[in-house]
Amino acid sequence: MQLQVIQQKIYEIRGKKVMLDDDLAELYEVLTKNLNLSVKRNLKRFPPDFMFQLTKSEWDMINSLRLQNATLESGRGKYRKYLPYAFTEQGVAMLSGVLHSNKAIDVNITIMRAFIALKQFALSNMELNHKLKELEEKYNKQFKDVYEAINYLLQKDKQELTQRDRKKIGYKER
Repeated sequence: MQLQVIQQKIYEIRGKKVMLDDDLAELYEVLTKNLNLSVKRNLKRFPPDFMFQLTKSEWDMINSLRLQNATLESGRGKYRKYLPYAFTEQGVAMLSGVLHSNKAIDVNITIMRAFIALKQFALSNMELNHKLKELEEKYNKQFKDVYEAINYLLQKDKQELTQRDRKKIGYKER
């Protein structure tokens, strides 16, 4: 299973990176109903920071993202009786303890690697932004001085041209 496939199934909702119950069920090769049933039997393992149910507006937003990315298969997920559950990284880790199969363990390891790769990407992106801001601050003053010098020279040339082209008054030399 490729990390890229899993990373496409990770969404940011309420400021947290999460995976939806139907995506997880597909990866674990179980029915969404059975995955949720296993979770409900072990609710103590899933506090609100591990798992939460989406609101209607959150679900509509995710559904539109899925349609844009063409990840829906023949209407999968469109007509749900209940709003889906979102599992944070910790919730996904807890799923491996609830779903007792080798497939669940293997998929869980791959999902954890996907979450880690996303975190590393975000950190490197933050570092890059920080370095760019430092460079901007350092060189903006130097570029400002260069722009002022260029503008001065352009204005000076323009002033000389207007002085040459103006109508001259006074005595003419013979």
